Amino acid sequence: MLHLLQGDTEKIQNFIIPDSTQKANMAKAVEKIEHMSMMDYRQLFTDMAHEVSWILLKVILAIAIYFVGKMIIKWIIRLMDKAFDHHKVETSLRSFLRSMVKVLLMIVLILAIVQTLGVNTSSFLALFASAGLAIGMALSGTLQNFAGGVVLLLLRPYKVGDFIEAQGQTGTVAAIGLFSTTIKTADNQTIYIPNNTIATSIIDNHSQSDTRRVDWTLSISYGDDVDVARREILALLKSDSRVLASIEPAVYVKNLGESSVDLSIRAWVANADYWGLFFDMNEKMYKELPSKGIHFPFPQMDVNIKSN
Repeated sequence: MLHLLQGDTEKIQNFIIPDSTQKANMAKAVEKIEHMSMMDYRQLFTDMAHEVSWILLKVILAIAIYFVGKMIIKWIIRLMDKAFDHHKVETSLRSFLRSMVKVLLMIVLILAIVQTLGVNTSSFLALFASAGLAIGMALSGTLQNFAGGVVLLLLRPYKVGDFIEAQGQTGTVAAIGLFSTTIKTADNQTIYIPNNTIATSIIDNHSQSDTRRVDWTLSISYGDDVDVARREILALLKSDSRVLASIEPAVYVKNLGESSVDLSIRAWVANADYWGLFFDMNEKMYKELPSKGIHFPFPQMDVNIKSN
């Protein structure tokens, strides 16, 4: 133990140089300069000139690498844009990928310039890593939304213009950002949904398919002829050009209720015609079916009064 303490004391003494020693070293250096010969001065200036030339050469090389690197980055971005145009990549995904690739290439270019100048890049990498860890811990929620945005842009469960239902909200997708998705509701409200929650939830995309099935439930009175109701309803559906003829519409008895017979009506339409046909057929059935002997019952309750 004593031996270790003595060793540490010697190290401290070697590290902390007394003022007298510093003055002596300075005096020796001055004396050495005074006794230098002309040959020594020439050698000194020659070495300095070599060092300055080497430094200037590295600076010029670093500048050249910067400009060449910028040209290469622009060329890569142009190739990406051509590939995006060829494959018709969505605007949101295109912007995100361009920004990410450009930042990564700029980081590589900066590291190459620093390495050319003779600076050890391992310290820069360690600094970037520690800074990234600190920022990641401070912005964990934001980074989760960012990761969710990346997943949405890559997997594309919906796109701008789709009518979706997610997180209890229903509307048309107005924008897909890196941190949130913006939807417009039917009454023109703007809803912002964090990407982290929407990426991990159930998404009902009503616009992804070209066709949709329209469903109605129609209640008729007991005693009405079901066959007549079916025939008249099918006639109304087939008379509308929006109903797809390739898939036959259908009418079924769905339920025998307490005061009505419930019919299930199904027809297929193009996606864009869904709501138009739904509302129009509601009005047509209400106006035209009563004239065909089909009645819409009201809720009924039989009350029996007993008197003594």
